[in-house]
This record gives sequence, C-alpha cells and structure tokens, in this order.
Amino acid sequence: MQQSIAHIALVVRDYDEALDFYVGKLGFRVVEDTFQPEQNKRWVVVSPPGSSGASLLLARASAPGQEAFIGNQAGGRVFLFLQTDDFRRDYDRMVSAGVTFVRPPSEAPYGTVAVFEDLYGNRLDLLQYNASTPYASAAV
Repeated sequence: MQQSIAHIALVVRDYDEALDFYVGKLGFRVVEDTFQPEQNKRWVVVSPPGSSGASLLLARASAPGQEAFIGNQAGGRVFLFLQTDDFRRDYDRMVSAGVTFVRPPSEAPYGTVAVFEDLYGNRLDLLQYNASTPYASAAV
C-alpha cells in the first residue's frame, strides 16, 4: 500500500490576499485556482517551489465557526514546516519581502530553524536539516 497527504487545508479570510502572501512573499506556485459555482467557492492549491509533496489548499472561511480559526490553525503552535535546501537564501529573501519572523534563526541539533508568521498569524518553521538528520534525505 502506498499513501500520502495530498493537501493540507488552511482556513483563510480571502483567497486573493492569501495568494498575495503565499505566492508573492513566500514564492509558492499556484497549482490550481478553479471556481466551483455549485458551492460558490474556489479550489485554490499552492505549493512551495520545487516541491512534489503535500500542497496547501487555501480554504476561505464560509461560516462564522470557521472564521475563528483564521490565524489560529494550530492553537498558537507551529503549524507547518517549510524545509529548504538553502536556509540563508530563503531567510534573506523572505525578510526582504516583509515576512515577519517571531523567532530568529538558531542552530538546533537537527539543523537551522526560524519561526515566521503568515499574514493571519499562523506560525511556520523555515528549516534546513543537517545532513545527519533522518529527514535530510527527504526531497525539498
């Protein structure tokens, strides 16, 4: 049996403002952006550059109960982990693009990491694993 996570839903306030952040500031690519008239919503999927793994489904909140989770997808914990093959390159590019880092770069036993926030306040790690870390061989 072979399975994988295809998409991770991220609750957003507005498709276009989320695209501005994820594509414009983080450099993700739009995989799909299709209007679904029967549900009056868009199917918006974005992916980090060069990634062949899970992608983000930008899911506009469509009910008051969902709106409460915008920016709090993981209860204040780091929600997503953006692995890179060149930490300094991506960190510098993101800082120049205006991405807010809430924890500066640091060296950990597994690699280099810094915590940033998306436009809503969800926390993400930017990380580059050390070569000796089991995850280092995973495709980036």
